Amino acid sequence: MIEISVGPGDVTDIRASYIELTRRRRLYGGALLALFVAMMVAGFRTADRRNAGSFRDGFAHIFDYPAEVLSEATEKAAQLPDHIVHFLPALIETLNIAAAATLIGAIAGSVLALLSTRGMARWPRLIPVFRRMMDVFRAIPEIVIALVLIFMLGGGPVPAMIAIAIHTAGALGKLFSEVNENASLKPVEGLQSVGASWTQRMLLGVIPQVGPNYVSYALLRFEINIRASAILGFVGVGGIGYELRNAMSWGQGRYDEAAAIFVLLFLTIVAVDQLSSLLRDRLTHGGRT
Repeated sequence: MIEISVGPGDVTDIRASYIELTRRRRLYGGALLALFVAMMVAGFRTADRRNAGSFRDGFAHIFDYPAEVLSEATEKAAQLPDHIVHFLPALIETLNIAAAATLIGAIAGSVLALLSTRGMARWPRLIPVFRRMMDVFRAIPEIVIALVLIFMLGGGPVPAMIAIAIHTAGALGKLFSEVNENASLKPVEGLQSVGASWTQRMLLGVIPQVGPNYVSYALLRFEINIRASAILGFVGVGGIGYELRNAMSWGQGRYDEAAAIFVLLFLTIVAVDQLSSLLRDRLTHGGRT
């Protein structure tokens, strides 16, 4: 057993180095906080100037619209169940958009992740290319892609589904590639030694290891895509978001419909969140809490 002796001078040097490192971290943290606050203030002032200074005047009325919606919804509370039944098909359309986009995006993200992971990639020299593809897919907002697709394909749920699927492929591809980094390559090497193809190596050697995490991340992304598909409805791609935009555009007299849609969306998101959390827990921990 080797013993290392540390003299008083060494302890003093270590303590001084630790204090200096702590002071430097605090200095950097304070500088970043000051920069963040300065950017927030500058951004607020710029937005206020472009808004002709009316932001400060309108801030006091920020709760006026929710109050009007709640007031009208309370007066017409008896009609709420009928509105929920009426907008249920639009909600199902939104869920279908989110589910199809998640499935397509998860498949594309899985392929991109396998092609961009060292030790698993079929073409190692193209790893940077596939990683940049995921970066591009992830960087472009869904609403931008949807607007371009609406111009090309027209309105409807298809542009929304494609837009969300593209963004999902980039986001899940990044997450899946990080999962792949922790997978063992021994099964892959064993399958390669017996002449298995790249597809066979991935399906038999990698997917069984990373499959539960893949599904867990896909379920989490499904929750996000429900909200994204509802938001995209505001640009005319159908679903519950389109109905919400129409109800809000008509203004007074249809606020009860807007309230019903809000309630329907809230209940759906909570239900999906609870269900997906339960499924993710079973996948990752075998149902143990």
